Amino acid sequence: MLQEDFHKPNEIIVGKLHFLFTRTAKNWYYKMRQDNGKHDWPWCQSEIITQWAGNSWRFKIKNSLESAIVNSEKDKPLTWFLIQKEILSALHPDMSESMINMIIFRKYGGELVHSIKCRCVEPCYTEDYINSMEDIITRKRIGKSWTRVPMESKMVSKNARKDKRPSRHVLKCH
Repeated sequence: MLQEDFHKPNEIIVGKLHFLFTRTAKNWYYKMRQDNGKHDWPWCQSEIITQWAGNSWRFKIKNSLESAIVNSEKDKPLTWFLIQKEILSALHPDMSESMINMIIFRKYGGELVHSIKCRCVEPCYTEDYINSMEDIITRKRIGKSWTRVPMESKMVSKNARKDKRPSRHVLKCH
């Protein structure tokens, strides 16, 4: 986040930081403000970089990226895709947008990636990828699992029917 991006003075940017941070970062920011007092945006920016852009942060972000598996039933494609894109662009700021898109789509795998590649001709914007992905998931159910009836319930129902019927053959013991 740069001051030039928003054309806002330092005071407004620093004033909005407590809205941007969540959980641990928000607690850290409040403690930093208590310890050091009020400072301008460049000072806050350097503190944020020293606190959150170290090797441990990179390791944590890489692990979250590798362990993120999309579930089409629970996750909305747009939100999941944008979160993964943010993580990748934070880890590799020099990576091209098309490369980021391909890395994210590999996490879906199989038929969905093939269908998206068939619909989107290179070069394609992220929005086009996301729109085609949502369309494919909703219309063709690619990436969604089918609900199956467990075999145990079928076996129980067959056994229940057998018990209700009278047996045709009566065995006599002599």
